[in-house]
Amino acid sequence: MAFCNSCGATLTEGTKFCSKCGKPVAGATAAVAPLAASPAPPPAAGSNSAVKMVLIVVGAVVLIGVVGLVSLAFIGIHIAKRTHVTQEGDHVKVESPFGSVETSKDPDQAVKELGVDIYPGAEVQSNGATSTTFGGMHTASAWFESSDSVDKVCAFYKSKFPSATVKSSDQNRCTIVSTAPPNVITINVEASSDTSRFQITSVMKKSSSDP
Repeated sequence: MAFCNSCGATLTEGTKFCSKCGKPVAGATAAVAPLAASPAPPPAAGSNSAVKMVLIVVGAVVLIGVVGLVSLAFIGIHIAKRTHVTQEGDHVKVESPFGSVETSKDPDQAVKELGVDIYPGAEVQSNGATSTTFGGMHTASAWFESSDSVDKVCAFYKSKFPSATVKSSDQNRCTIVSTAPPNVITINVEASSDTSRFQITSVMKKSSSDP
């Protein structure tokens, strides 16, 4: 038999509170209702949209890069297939979708195509002579050497191109530019030890009748 510790009243078995004074019975445990787990907050809609947008942008950039690489590879293969190079000695010809380029390092051919009188006694230099055709333009260039002074060489070409533009920095160098049709002629003369070296460059439009 159990008794209330507060008032001494007799308690029945299993009683948790005294029926006389209402005090809780020592040793009795009150049932505690379990706490319901609070639901997790739903993910913010704005964060999901931002992630999706980033993924879309990254995917688009990667796709554009892949398409660009494929296009470049296709264009490169197309150009390579349609480009032909032929060579005969110093003469090289390149045919491509952008046009034809012909080059030659034959000094005799370059001198012939200059269309300019060569200074008397001057010797053509094998190095630096070129003849190039690209599209409708033809360029010939060659280097020469003379034992005469820069003044004499310049005076000779001034007489050949009286309307040309002449620029002389000093007695050791002069430049003559003639734009009279059909050629644009540039002559650069410079002193070199005891000789004079000069380069003649001729640029002209190639006619359709030329080979």
